[in-house]
Amino acid sequence: MINQFLNYLRYERNASAQTVQTYEEALEEFESYLILRDNGLSLAKADTDLIRDWMESLMDKGNSASTINKKLSALRSFYRFSLKRNLVEHDPAHCVTGPKKSKPLPQFLREGEMDRLLDDLEWDDTHKSVRARTILLLFYEAGLRRSELLGLNDEDVDFASSQLKVTGKRNKQRIIPFGEELAAGLQHYMAVRDAQLGGGHGPLFLNDKGMRITGGQVYEIVRKYLSAVTSLKKKSPHVLRHTFATAMLNNGADLEGIKNLLGHASVSTTEIYTHTTFEQLKRVYKEAHPRA
Repeated sequence: MINQFLNYLRYERNASAQTVQTYEEALEEFESYLILRDNGLSLAKADTDLIRDWMESLMDKGNSASTINKKLSALRSFYRFSLKRNLVEHDPAHCVTGPKKSKPLPQFLREGEMDRLLDDLEWDDTHKSVRARTILLLFYEAGLRRSELLGLNDEDVDFASSQLKVTGKRNKQRIIPFGEELAAGLQHYMAVRDAQLGGGHGPLFLNDKGMRITGGQVYEIVRKYLSAVTSLKKKSPHVLRHTFATAMLNNGADLEGIKNLLGHASVSTTEIYTHTTFEQLKRVYKEAHPRA
């Protein structure tokens, strides 16, 4: 049965040699599992429960969800083929659902790392230095996406109300409040920018040529300064957005409020940060509890 299916892949479907090998390995692995369970079992006699048991054994061995889903895909193709050729009486794989791929938890900086970043590094009064610190502060205190920061204009900053008007995905606008530290930082940056480059009533952040700063330039600024305070592999503006959300949650903010500040369409998107803080709690527990 396996050979018939593999020949079908080779000569009728023109599948690549790699695909044929991958499918062959998965089918032979499943067949070996069946024989070990019961010498009388075969691919033709397998049922849905046996396939689920096999997947569970793969998970127990440490296989990733992605690997298991690839093997399940091989079984589905095999049994569809076999049913059409009357090699089996039923397809036991069609209703089996593979394991969900786990989403990686957001990476974020700890509060002490953010304090070192904003307070302990040397900052001078050049436009480049003040701009860098203000960008880092804005990401951390407002939780913006990089595209949102790039799109900010002077008119979007309301110092009287301490609010930012931000244009997010699908041009949805939202209002984000800010505190005294960010207000002072923005005012200082705008004064330095206007004195050294000119500006005002246009793009908030300018490059050295007086044009709106680019996404690549913002990424390099963040990567450079995060490298000075953290060993995280990822050092992007989105890490600071995650840091904002995690800090808010750790300090008592509710998910609905964080959702609105981040501009998420659904609170289910925001819930990933509860997993982040729970993982943090588990680490604290394991390190601190004497019987952990």
